[in-house]
Amino acid sequence: MTEPAFLHATRVSYDAIAADYAERYAGVHDAQPLALAMLDAFAALVRTAGGGPVVEVGSGPGEVTARLHGQGLDVRGVDLSPAMVALARRDHPQLRFEEGSMTALDLGDGALRGLVSWYSLIHIAPEAVPAALTEFHRVLAPGGLLLLGFQVGDEPLSFTEAFGHAVDLDFHRLRPEKIEVLLREAGFTVQARMERAADPDESTPQAYLLARKAR
Repeated sequence: MTEPAFLHATRVSYDAIAADYAERYAGVHDAQPLALAMLDAFAALVRTAGGGPVVEVGSGPGEVTARLHGQGLDVRGVDLSPAMVALARRDHPQLRFEEGSMTALDLGDGALRGLVSWYSLIHIAPEAVPAALTEFHRVLAPGGLLLLGFQVGDEPLSFTEAFGHAVDLDFHRLRPEKIEVLLREAGFTVQARMERAADPDESTPQAYLLARKAR
C-alpha cells in the first residue's frame, strides 16, 4: 500500500530537525502545569483501572513517555521519525521506543489500556483524522482511555523551513467541539475537556480531551 504523502513529508521533516527540535523544546512541559495536570490525571485513571499497556503515538524525543513512566505506567513510544526514535532511545534507555504510524499501529485489537496522542494528531491530514481515531479505538481495550493534546484553531500552519533545514510540515489546528463529534462517532465517550489560553510564546490556545472506549 502506498504511504500517504503527508506521512512521508512528516517523517522526512522530523528526521531533518530531530536534534534541534529536541534541544529547543526540552523541558517545555515543566512550565505548563495545566498540561501536566491532564497527563497526570490520565496516568492516575489508568492506574486506578488496574494499569496495563499504554502507548504514546508521536512520541518524539520521549519526554512525555518518560513522564508517564514516572507516574507508574507501563508505557512505550511510537514515532514516524527514525531520528526521533533514536534520540528517545538515547535519552531514555530504560524505555521502549519504536517506529510506526498512528494510522496503522502494529497492535492487536484491544491491546492497550491507554493511548496518548500529544500534539501529534495535528500532523494528520484532516480527511484522515476519523480513520486515526478509529484506529485508536481498535487498539484500546474496553474501558481504555485516550488523551489528546492539540492547538486550537481553524487555519493550518505550514512550514518549508525550520531550524535552518528544509521541511514540509503542516500543523492542523483543531476545534475541540469538532474533535468531540469525531470521537463519539469513533465509539468514544468524552470524559473531560480542558482549554487554556495561549502562553506568551504560543500563537494559539491549547486544548486537551480525555475520552474512554465503552466498557
